[in-house]
Amino acid sequence: MTATCYENEHVKAFGWAARDTSGVLSPFKFSRRETGEKDVQLKVLYCGVCHSDLHQIKNEWGFTTYPIVPGHEIVGVVTEVGSKVENFKVGDKVGVGCLVGSCRNCEYCANDLENYCPQNVETYNASGTITYGGYSDIMVADEHFVVQWPENLPMEAAPLLCAGITTYSPLRYYGLDKPGMHIGVVGLGGLGHMAVKFAKAFGTKVTVISTSASKKEEAIQRLGADSFLISPDPQQMQAAMNTFDGIIDTVSAVHPLLPLLGLLKINGKLVMLGAPEKPLDLPVYPLLLGRKLVAGSCIGGMKETQEMLDFSSEHNITPDVEIIPMDYVNTALERLVKADVKYRFVLDIAKTLNSQ
Repeated sequence: MTATCYENEHVKAFGWAARDTSGVLSPFKFSRRETGEKDVQLKVLYCGVCHSDLHQIKNEWGFTTYPIVPGHEIVGVVTEVGSKVENFKVGDKVGVGCLVGSCRNCEYCANDLENYCPQNVETYNASGTITYGGYSDIMVADEHFVVQWPENLPMEAAPLLCAGITTYSPLRYYGLDKPGMHIGVVGLGGLGHMAVKFAKAFGTKVTVISTSASKKEEAIQRLGADSFLISPDPQQMQAAMNTFDGIIDTVSAVHPLLPLLGLLKINGKLVMLGAPEKPLDLPVYPLLLGRKLVAGSCIGGMKETQEMLDFSSEHNITPDVEIIPMDYVNTALERLVKADVKYRFVLDIAKTLNSQ
């Protein structure tokens, strides 16, 4: 795949971009490729602000190419379709998530796991090519990487396309979606609050595990968790030992795994979704004694992403969002560093992205 396959100087586009490691975003004119025969062009209405946007605009992961237009939780309306597009028409509500390309030939692609394809193309700041994300007025993507947006799902629920699928997929894959199971959720941020909502919709008992006692009321009253566990409290942790079928760990800071492993029943599963900057200590002895599993997961394939949206629509699951204008984005990112949002920012692109 070449750079010209993804962004080409044909269609004028406008967005906000970061130019250097300061991560400060400002207006940016650029070009999208023309709508190819299998492409869908859409007018972007909303775009979620993901924590990974913050890492990438500041080059904290070390592979950012500037200028960078972030955004991979994109919802909009189709404005043009290519001659061979089969599943979309002008006027459809659609979404574009974290991926806009993959090889389509490997074993992963053949099994609807495009997210694990070694040649997958990320929606922005892709390696080996140029892609620009959803902090912009229009988007062009191959129809395979576009999802139908359910009619009764609010379009500002854009974070489902990352935070949603990132938590839905491991609950499904690791079998932590059975009614009556006891599921723990570590961390109550953008990912954690979605994990609570999906786990509850699957019919499980949900306990939020947090270092902060102040989050108990919102976990139970606002999000519907069944119980709350303060992880630094040894008495609470001891009382909950060996009672969880699975734990979804969304924390990206360095933290101890031993107490979490102790909470799991025999055959219990600890699934890591956060990405700490430094390696975590993994004590092996508890794994041996309890036949326990420590695993990971990363977003989901296109088929599963559509399944997640349909499930969300059916069960009225939406992220808790704060809708913001485009020119507030730098302030929002500063607040995101401080975790000062419940629980995700969403940019109102259509109403507030002005090209003047």
